[in-house]
Amino acid sequence: MNLARATRMESVVDAVGRTPLLRLRKVTARCPDVPVYAKLEFCNPGGSVKDRAALRMMQEALKTGELTRDKILIDSTSGNTGVAYSLFGAALGVKVRLVMPLNVTKARKDIARAFGTEIVFSDPMEGSDGAIRHVQRLVKEAPGLYYYPDQYSNPNNPLAHYFGTGAEILEALGGEITHFVAGLGTTGTMMGTTRRLKEHPRPIRCVAVEPNEAMHGLEGLKHLASSIVPAIYDAGIPDETMKIATEDGWNMAEELAQKEGLNVGHSSGANVLAAVRIAEELQTSDKGGCVVVIVCDRGDRYFAPMKWDKKYLW
Repeated sequence: MNLARATRMESVVDAVGRTPLLRLRKVTARCPDVPVYAKLEFCNPGGSVKDRAALRMMQEALKTGELTRDKILIDSTSGNTGVAYSLFGAALGVKVRLVMPLNVTKARKDIARAFGTEIVFSDPMEGSDGAIRHVQRLVKEAPGLYYYPDQYSNPNNPLAHYFGTGAEILEALGGEITHFVAGLGTTGTMMGTTRRLKEHPRPIRCVAVEPNEAMHGLEGLKHLASSIVPAIYDAGIPDETMKIATEDGWNMAEELAQKEGLNVGHSSGANVLAAVRIAEELQTSDKGGCVVVIVCDRGDRYFAPMKWDKKYLW
């Protein structure tokens, strides 16, 4: 029994963070002397790393009065942040409206709606950038109706990882970690975690992951050269950026499921692939090291669920 996670809580919001670090053994068979630890962010109550940023943005806005029970929280999302907003909106008594590209997976649409969230769809061909432009138009048309956290420019996005993700990694592996890997979407995870890791006295190389081309299938990640660059992004923060092909990210996601028992999303597959490549280089060079990689969410969010009906005919 894991007594560390058997904790009494007063609200679902208390379940955010303190996610496990799992050493990967099978996909790292060619680099057995370089431990690779997956930070399992799907263990957050909303099932993804986005719980951290969404909760902090909402709580800080409630403290300042920017968000009240009379306003509707609205933001653009490709799915996971929307699920987090929806979950915490229900828990905190906040109305939520989301703008999503029409082609976001059905599972994430259904999960958000289950919490009472209203979804507005944007042009699927315009991706996450189209959703950003759509939500900005809605807010401009009715500014008094909404609280718009704007996850792409809100400093509480990276701060959630500075105070949470980064601190947790250092607490667990501060004396060992040499490399950190995270994908670039809103870029909050990379920005906030890296800033915290760089305060540690030992050098820690922080590697960002992004798709290798504009038209890609790594949902949740941004190809920055062809996208609206988030305001919170600072190109000087990562030490390196690795570009991963869609097929390679998907293949690693499948490998993680079949060899490690981890059913994860494709962006997580891309992250882990980058981490394994780094570990293999360290193994070959005999430099040694310890790599921590963000596993963003579960893979079941990318499946179309089977139809289920509440009413049965017997």
